[in-house]
Amino acid sequence: MTSDAAAAQTSVAPAAADWVTIPVAASADVAATELRCWWEPARGGFCRGGVLVLPEVFGVNGWVRGMAGRLAAEGYAALAMPLFSRTAPELDLPYDAASLAEGRHHKDQTTTAQILADAAAAAAWLTGQLEAMGLELEAMGLGEGSSGGLSESEGRSVGLGCLGFCFGGHAALLSATLPAIAATADFYGAGVASGRPGGGPPSLREVDRIPGRLLCVCGRQDPLIPQADAAAIRSALEAANRIRADGPPEARHRYLEVEAGHGFLCNVRDDYNSAAAALGWAALLEFFAETL
Repeated sequence: MTSDAAAAQTSVAPAAADWVTIPVAASADVAATELRCWWEPARGGFCRGGVLVLPEVFGVNGWVRGMAGRLAAEGYAALAMPLFSRTAPELDLPYDAASLAEGRHHKDQTTTAQILADAAAAAAWLTGQLEAMGLELEAMGLGEGSSGGLSESEGRSVGLGCLGFCFGGHAALLSATLPAIAATADFYGAGVASGRPGGGPPSLREVDRIPGRLLCVCGRQDPLIPQADAAAIRSALEAANRIRADGPPEARHRYLEVEAGHGFLCNVRDDYNSAAAALGWAALLEFFAETL
């Protein structure tokens, strides 16, 4: 167990869905903060793994918390973490023009270093909860081979996933470079081909540094991801698949394009598209099931 995970494990998660607070230590490029996260323990008597959920610029609002709940219903312990803890730690906005402007204001003050530090702290906390769960189950005689507790599907150990939407999708792609993350799903993460939070080369250049797997899902009619950007994303994933020789290319990074606009997965946004949402959600569950 890493020292970060060991420290995170000392904070025991609630047995039911609730808010939890996770500290983030200061570093050379990042001020200390606390993450007010929404915790959804896995349901159904077993856990397939843990998933970090990264929100849009509207914060950890009702829809994002609901997505964490959907993951929990599928057997994943989900932790929805804020991306603007230093400027708006309790941001919870509806989907309207004024809220979009407010969210973008906080996005413009967020850096890549902050995102990575916060995601690493959240991942350590979540890893600690999964490890604590495993220890408790072992003590109760519900370890490997039992009918409950942590999943050991096909001999794989429980791992961490990451799921993000829009700016959270962009942040998820960056967070995929963390060693704790085994599988990342980036839904309509805009701007990855043209820049990165806080400035610097495009975040898409980090694809080669991702140790796990990446799924990028885009809408063909998304005005925030023009076709040139979509082509760049697809090409980067294909190139990374060719470089890695430790498995068949189709088993690593994937790109999925659906007939929809931006925000198609969110059923309280004008761009919601039920058919595209169903395709995207099915692809996500398949992707996580293969990896976590």
